[in-house]
Amino acid sequence: MLKAIADVLSTIGSAVATVVTLPFRAVARLFGGASDTAHGHH
Repeated sequence: MLKAIADVLSTIGSAVATVVTLPFRAVARLFGGASDTAHGHH
């Protein structure tokens, strides 16, 4: 019983972590691409 609850909690935790990190990755990619283009124009 406890193991099943722990499995569910870990699954939810990983899902939440993925959802939380996705926007940060998108923003980092945006800023990375922006800085790349800015350096390229220079």
